[in-house]
Amino acid sequence: MREYRIDELAQTAGTTVRNIRSYQDRGLLPSPRLQGRVGIYDDAHLARLRLIGQMLERGYTLANIGDLVEAWEAGRDVGDVLGLEQVLTDPWSDEIPAWVAYDELVGVFDTGGGSGRIDALLGRAVELGLVEPEGDRYRIPSPRLLHVGAELVANGVPLEAVLDIADEIRRDCEVIAGRFVDLVNDHVIKDADILGKDAVRVAEVVRRMRPLVQMVMNPFVARAMEKRVRAELGDKLEFLLEGEEFGERHGAVAHD
Repeated sequence: MREYRIDELAQTAGTTVRNIRSYQDRGLLPSPRLQGRVGIYDDAHLARLRLIGQMLERGYTLANIGDLVEAWEAGRDVGDVLGLEQVLTDPWSDEIPAWVAYDELVGVFDTGGGSGRIDALLGRAVELGLVEPEGDRYRIPSPRLLHVGAELVANGVPLEAVLDIADEIRRDCEVIAGRFVDLVNDHVIKDADILGKDAVRVAEVVRRMRPLVQMVMNPFVARAMEKRVRAELGDKLEFLLEGEEFGERHGAVAHD
C-alpha cells in the first residue's frame, strides 16, 4: 500500500492540504499514522478523499457526508445509499432535449402578429419550462410537448390557449405526483432506515414507481378522453344526423 505525506496526498486526490485538515477535524477522514512527527497517509485515505470529492460534486453537504461516513464505519453499505441517491436524482423521462434557433421556433408555430406578441408568448413558454434560453438558441426539454403544441396550433387552436392548457395540465400533474409521493412516503419511506438496511428496498420502490405511474395514468386518461369525446361530440353528431334525416324526409315529400 502506497504511503503519502499530506502534501502528496492532497496533490494526488486533487484537493488542498487545508481541506484534508478540515475533513479530519469534522471526522470525515481518519487521522494519519504518525512516523515521528510526520503524518503518513495511505490508499484508504486517498479513496475516502475521492469519495468526499465525488459526493460534494453531486450536491451533498459535509453534514450529509458525515452521516454517510458514520453509516459506513458502522458497517452499513454506503454503495446502497448512493444507489438510492442515484435513483432519486435520475431523470424520469428518457427524452433527449433538442435545441432550436429563435427563427426556427417562431416558424414552428407561425402565429403571426408583431414581435411584441411573439416575445410575450415566448416568455410565457419559458415561464412554463417548455423552452429554455441558452445563448442565441433555445433548449427544448421535451420535444414531444413542442410537437403536441405545434400540432394543436396547426389545427386551429390559438397558441395562447395551448399555453393556458399546458399550464393547467402541468398543475394537475403536480397534484398527481404529490399524491403518489405521499402514498409511498407514508407507507414505505417515512419509517425506513434509508441510510442502512432499507436503502436497497426504498431505491427499488422508487425505481418501480416510474413505470407504475405511467401504467396508472395511461388507462385513466384514455377512459376519461373516451367519455368526454363521446359526450361532447356524440350529441353534436346525433343532432347533425337527425337534421340530415329530417331534411331528406322533407325533400322527399316536396319531390312527391
